[in-house]
Amino acid sequence: MTPLTIFWFRNDLRTSDHPGLFQAASEGVVLPLYIFDEEGAASFKMGGASRWWLHHSLHSLNRSLEQKLNVYAGSATEVFKKLLSHHTVQAVYWSHSYEPWHLEQERAVKNLLQQHQVEFRIFNSSLLWEPRAVLKPDGRPYQIFTPFYAQATLQSDSIRAPLPAPSSMKLIKDDKNDHSIDSLPLLPTTPWYKKLESLWNVGEEHAHEQLSSFLKRGVFGYQDKRNTPALNQTSRLSPHLHFGEISAHQIWHSTRKVAVGSLKKDADFFLRELGWREFFYYQLFHFPELGWKNFQQKFDRFPWRHDDALLKAWQKGETGYPIIDAGMRELWQTGTMHNRVRMIVASFLTKNLLIDWRDGAAWFWDSLVDADLANNSGGWQWVAGCGVDAAPYFRIFNPILQGEKFDPEGIYTRRFVPELRRLANKFLFTPWEAPKAVLEEAGIVLGKNYPLPIVDLQESRNKALQAYHHLT
Repeated sequence: MTPLTIFWFRNDLRTSDHPGLFQAASEGVVLPLYIFDEEGAASFKMGGASRWWLHHSLHSLNRSLEQKLNVYAGSATEVFKKLLSHHTVQAVYWSHSYEPWHLEQERAVKNLLQQHQVEFRIFNSSLLWEPRAVLKPDGRPYQIFTPFYAQATLQSDSIRAPLPAPSSMKLIKDDKNDHSIDSLPLLPTTPWYKKLESLWNVGEEHAHEQLSSFLKRGVFGYQDKRNTPALNQTSRLSPHLHFGEISAHQIWHSTRKVAVGSLKKDADFFLRELGWREFFYYQLFHFPELGWKNFQQKFDRFPWRHDDALLKAWQKGETGYPIIDAGMRELWQTGTMHNRVRMIVASFLTKNLLIDWRDGAAWFWDSLVDADLANNSGGWQWVAGCGVDAAPYFRIFNPILQGEKFDPEGIYTRRFVPELRRLANKFLFTPWEAPKAVLEEAGIVLGKNYPLPIVDLQESRNKALQAYHHLT
């Protein structure tokens, strides 16, 4: 049998800027594979929206690999056992993945390869800075973003230039494998995902098209306009990044090229946002319980409320607070949510409803096409006040003021809450304050075709502050 190198794709579904794949292609015959292995993921098994994205991303990668991608389902260790028995494997290469269950999976595969005396190499293809490489002078990890980013960017000149895709690859199929992409449990029988297909283009090619479009049109004014949900001013790159259809290195270097003149301020600010992604992965690596455990242990005593009715109203976008409802409906309809609105709805759930941040993170996990353990958990803990470098707990977003400030013309809110489309701006974020005649003219019957507020803002704010006071 011809000796071959196995390249194991994980959250790196692309062919360009892929150090491990590039190396494997240079050494001869390559068996490229993807293993759908959810063992150990427990409550973090991939959500519905992410499964839809993965299905299409794998098909995109398969086309790039001349239809030679080998797809398997089940335990990664068992898959490798079979491959080692069927093929003469000279090496196995893959890229780092930082979720705790992926690290456990990786350890088991490494042990197996060592037992069979098969060479393996693990490459960094997803992060600009390896988490082990950015530490305080005393060797401990940073817990505040600003000094972390300052220290990391001192190394920015050493961020490697992106690699091209291999100019040629000798790829083979495993003739013992009967799995296919379509046989994986990714698409549900009910085609609810059809709503996503008109909104997203999945795959490496489209990831680069999106980056190019953003750098041509979206980056100008990014620092100020990124908080306005009605504007197309965010990059929309997060799902492409999560599935590795584009690398952080490619985004970094492409953005640095335009960071001159009038674009420098906005481009640098965008790179700083990319730094936050790095920071949350950094924290997940050093504190692997970030996904389910309060980083600040005092919040273990916080009196979270368990109220299914309130949680469901929030999930469905029926809270009676228009900017909250717009955000939650955007999530359900599109698989994403504007970042400013994510903070507003998270604050409302954890501080006005006093519902555990983990319940919110679980809903996002199932509904987001960019569901990412590091950023989803890190973001929720940041807003809830219990995380690393978190916003203070007493910072409670007022959904009325937030709506008036960031959606002053109501374009975003009316798009996702069409019941209010005829209501004047003056009352858009406080429909319960509108005179009866104004509501009638707008066709609104509060409590029937649009809900009354499920909590009083001032009263719920006071309860939240009182609960927090008992922790300090």
